[in-house]
Amino acid sequence: MGVMPVNKLLLSMSAPMMASMLVQALYNVVDSIFVSWIDKTNDDALTAVSLAFPAQSLMIAVAVGTGVGVNALLSRRLGAKDFDGANKIAGNGLFLAACSYLVFLVLGLTLVRPFFAVQTQVQSIIDGGTAYLSICMCFSFGLFFNIMYERLMQSTGKTMFTMYCQGAGALVNIVLDPIFIFGYFGMPKMGVAGAAVATVAGQIFSMLLAMFFHHRFNREVRVNLRRFRPSLRAVRDIYAVALPSIIMQSIGSVMVFGMNKILIRFTETAATVFGVYFKLQSFVFMPVFGLNNGMVPIIGYNYGAGKRERITKTVRCACIYAVCIMFIGLLLMQLIPRQILMIFNASDSLMSMGVTALRIISLHFVLAGVGIVLSSVFQALGHAFRSMLVSIARQIVVLLPAAFLLSLSGSVSAVWWAFPIAELVSVLMCLFFYFDLRKKVINRV
Repeated sequence: MGVMPVNKLLLSMSAPMMASMLVQALYNVVDSIFVSWIDKTNDDALTAVSLAFPAQSLMIAVAVGTGVGVNALLSRRLGAKDFDGANKIAGNGLFLAACSYLVFLVLGLTLVRPFFAVQTQVQSIIDGGTAYLSICMCFSFGLFFNIMYERLMQSTGKTMFTMYCQGAGALVNIVLDPIFIFGYFGMPKMGVAGAAVATVAGQIFSMLLAMFFHHRFNREVRVNLRRFRPSLRAVRDIYAVALPSIIMQSIGSVMVFGMNKILIRFTETAATVFGVYFKLQSFVFMPVFGLNNGMVPIIGYNYGAGKRERITKTVRCACIYAVCIMFIGLLLMQLIPRQILMIFNASDSLMSMGVTALRIISLHFVLAGVGIVLSSVFQALGHAFRSMLVSIARQIVVLLPAAFLLSLSGSVSAVWWAFPIAELVSVLMCLFFYFDLRKKVINRV
């Protein structure tokens, strides 16, 4: 990571991760597609899965955020040739994955039904959502350990294996979804709960595959579980980077929950449209997140090795690729929104509202590409607090208040404009923070 041409290195590191993250997006979308066909007369099943999204996002935020902290510290330790320190970070990362799962197991057993009850009064939505989310949370160990083992492999450049893991897990999910949802091959017809069973089965399969690849091929990072002891200092160092990332991504869960509360005042269909949008946008955003996952260890390694020019060139290349990806997403949302929504068996009301929503919200995609990359740069350089500030400003300080104020117009279409407004503010903040960081940190490497 310190000698290969930057553009080639970024592509070789990121391409497998971009493919992996695209496959990860299938976990969110496939469930919704199959669930939308459970009852062709209403959207209650699809709404239930959509309202579950903030809680699922929170689990992913904790898993990925902790992985970001582990990944960044591992890259720095390896760049500085501190292999014992790297192994200690890896062991404590796995310990934190186990602790995170136990927290969500408790939440899954106690708070799922109240979570839905505060969002809607429709009993079929509450029942379906409770069944779906309870399974996803109580069996989320596959999610947490899969993501952690993937980050251990990413830190040493073995990103191809993460693509295999995600691809295999997604394939399991896709195959099992119709079997469990509709009761094929002698299985009971489980409906929305079947979608959850297929999802956790795919996650567990990915986890087992990731464990195998790590222990078989990732020789730079070794974890001896028999001799492992939790280290308060290692946990503190991990969360120094991870906590802002977790908070930043968790804020997204708060934002989705808040938007659902605003939109459901119009109709349940408005909340369903928002849920469908979030499923669809993952196909655009996930490749950029994959690009970032390839970029972060490159920047971390070269920061540890004191190679300034490679850091700035990596940032420049990543921004260019992110903007290109986002522009493709923008074109798709503008040109064929109706065809995209047909995948979800959209009712007439969902279709008419959804076409307008996709076209308005997607206007912020290109700006978001730059913001996402720069926020990850802050994390890679150990200044994740700046990323957290940007995320808070975008989703809490600007987006939700703007959406609420626009909702007072009485038009749900006006609410969607809150997204471009919030993204413009966040990109301006990112640019200010980046050039300040470049002057004070990068140029002094």
